[in-house]
Amino acid sequence: MFREAAGAAAALRAQAQGNGATLAALGRALRARPPRAVITCARGSSDHAATFAKYLIETRAGTLTASAAPSVASVYGARPDLQQCLFLAISQSGRSPDLLAATDAARDAGATVVVLVNAETSPLARAAHYVLPLRAGPELSVAATKSYIASLAALVALVATWTDDEGLHAALAAAPAQLEQAWALDWSAAVAPLTVARHLYVIGRGLGLGIAQEVALKCKETCGLHAEAFSGAEVRHGPQALLDGSFGALLLAQRDAAHAGLVALGADFAARGLRVLAAGLAPAGAVVLPTLAADPVIEPLLLVQSAYRLLAQLAVARGHDPDHPPHLAKVTETH
Repeated sequence: MFREAAGAAAALRAQAQGNGATLAALGRALRARPPRAVITCARGSSDHAATFAKYLIETRAGTLTASAAPSVASVYGARPDLQQCLFLAISQSGRSPDLLAATDAARDAGATVVVLVNAETSPLARAAHYVLPLRAGPELSVAATKSYIASLAALVALVATWTDDEGLHAALAAAPAQLEQAWALDWSAAVAPLTVARHLYVIGRGLGLGIAQEVALKCKETCGLHAEAFSGAEVRHGPQALLDGSFGALLLAQRDAAHAGLVALGADFAARGLRVLAAGLAPAGAVVLPTLAADPVIEPLLLVQSAYRLLAQLAVARGHDPDHPPHLAKVTETH
């Protein structure tokens, strides 16, 4: 896990070299016939990338984006009308039966199918109108890391090309070097409090919500730490009632319009005497983790890159093998 997570920057460089022609064709098609909606479909870490896609597409392309439940097709056999929709399937392996069923159903229902996948020869790739390879290379650890960051980058590239956003193109071009810097940041101050923690809330908002979901999943699967992800707004609607001395809170904040609300939330938590770990903000009384300033769309990639290094350390500190989580396999074949 540690070695593979460190390879995210190489995946982004490989995408920049290899995906240009497909992106250009897809961008022209989307501009010529804008979709009435975007439907994402994924499981696990890839579904957290889909959360990022929702905020990115709705804020940058202005197109309604929603998540499909694969079981609508694979279990219930329903066939929603997807004419003039863009269907984004995201996967590392491209082999999960329910994702394949949903993708086949979307194509049959009239959607334009775009697949973001690491396994370029997978059945999922063969079902696509357009394939955007993640180009993360082999990923042997059960926990997806570099393929997750590669998924986020591929989504940024898609939206930048679709919208002809030169600023977003430039931000993505700078991201590989920034990822290498983010990997080198020292988040070890979080190891001691999280080694003894029993529960953790991981909190983000907007473009950062998907990485909060991802970090919470990795806490569970690699570190044996019960963690749940929440929006900085949603946590105030009930979940914060549980927060006491047995809980920690990890706040992950990119510097955009969502930042001020997370700063206020972190200050409230710290004032209550809760254990607060903060990346991208610095509330009084919190353990502040170092971050890099970048384009707000890219900052979530940098935050999760630093978090992966922390979690690889934390898993060992808690007595777990991050490469072989119990009861899990690399390819999860749900139906």
